[in-house]
Amino acid sequence: MILIVESGATKTDWVGLQAEGGPARSVKTGGMNISSMSEAAVNEVVECAAKEFLRLGVSKIEDIHFYAAGLICQPGESVPSMAVKLHNVLRRFFPEARIEYASDTLAAARAVCGTAPGITAILGTGSNSCQYDGEKIVRNVRPGGFILGDEGGAVRLGKLFLSDYIKGLVPEPLAGEFGREFDVDYLTIVNNVYKGGTPAGYLGSFAPWITARYDSCEYVKNLVDSNFRDFIERCLLQYGQGSSLRVGVVGGFGFANAAILRKIAEPYGITFSKIIKAPIEGLVDFHSRKN
Repeated sequence: MILIVESGATKTDWVGLQAEGGPARSVKTGGMNISSMSEAAVNEVVECAAKEFLRLGVSKIEDIHFYAAGLICQPGESVPSMAVKLHNVLRRFFPEARIEYASDTLAAARAVCGTAPGITAILGTGSNSCQYDGEKIVRNVRPGGFILGDEGGAVRLGKLFLSDYIKGLVPEPLAGEFGREFDVDYLTIVNNVYKGGTPAGYLGSFAPWITARYDSCEYVKNLVDSNFRDFIERCLLQYGQGSSLRVGVVGGFGFANAAILRKIAEPYGITFSKIIKAPIEGLVDFHSRKN
């Protein structure tokens, strides 16, 4: 059986594919921050998945394709330096498996492009993009994170909105409605952004509330449109305006706002071949075809 693993900070999707084409086996566990979790914590998550697969009747895993942020093998490496603890744990539970480690960016490219060349946009809490030649990533416009970039993502929309809110630039009655619904006095906002444990998550958490008012508030419409427009102009267009390469989108924020994204992209001559919520659905198709 082939095991596909797509791991994030909050959840991990595990899908087992049978070589003979039988039904897939799916398991969900807690997330893994590969760079910072202890080996014991990683062991706990992997053990949970292994036990669940045994319960589902899966006893032998021949290949593992493990995707997570930053998992890039440097020249001469068989295992990425940040994945050594993870590798030890996977070997413990799946001793016979061949293991491929790959980044979440490659996961997204494979999910929406398969084996064809294309441009991939990742629009979730944060954002990223890459150019893919059908096998590997050949160019990446650096995302910059929630402070220096993340254009088009939920976190940047939340940042733009809160910046306006604390300066009194959000119009009424929207500002009053927002203030009544959330604990957003000035000190609370500043403490969560500058001293909180998950500032990007905090900023991004307001995005659904904001986008829900897209059709009823001109201020929100302009803010959301501007966020997506910045992603197109500052990121996607760097891969070549008028390029014949197709663009695929992965991410919950992009998926939830697909109609808006398509509308904003149209004047730039950009069309989206595929917009999916999570890479795992495309990865299953990719590895089924490769198998």
